[in-house]
Amino acid sequence: MWRDRDFSFGRRLFEDIDREFAEAEEMLNRMFRTVRDLRPEEIATNFPYYYGYQVTVGPDGRPHVREFGNIKPSTKGLVAPSETREPLVDTALDEKENVLTITAEMPGVTKQDIKVSVSEEQVSIHAEKDNKKYHTEIPVNMALDDKSAKATYANGILELKIKLKEAPKPKATDVKVE
Repeated sequence: MWRDRDFSFGRRLFEDIDREFAEAEEMLNRMFRTVRDLRPEEIATNFPYYYGYQVTVGPDGRPHVREFGNIKPSTKGLVAPSETREPLVDTALDEKENVLTITAEMPGVTKQDIKVSVSEEQVSIHAEKDNKKYHTEIPVNMALDDKSAKATYANGILELKIKLKEAPKPKATDVKVE
């Protein structure tokens, strides 16, 4: 009965989730080791540091970890500071309206400082004002109608809405019962 069923799908899903969390934990461990090893004068000259990660489930059903900030743990455990910060970005697909919405937090700049570039398969966001610098490239695995892009910026949040060239294929398949 239920013991005879194949539970490999569930097992694979949890193995994928475990692997993603293990990678995220290793990234954090490298970062904490590096911060612990920094000398006070290094911290004073390169402050502030921003780093974080976001875990989401992609359209393929698999978890994805995305880093953001102005530092990244390197393979040697050293933090590589950058003057350019990668903003926290969230994407949402409205299947009814056939629109992809990208939201990015970028406080401290004005709408005139922001440059957004949309190609059929990638969105690039760049902003720079005084010591605030942001840059990210978001790969998109669906064809975008780059002519339909509309962007708004208010209270440090950029919202970009882009129509898809074609509607996403349904995720479910009807099965005939025999």
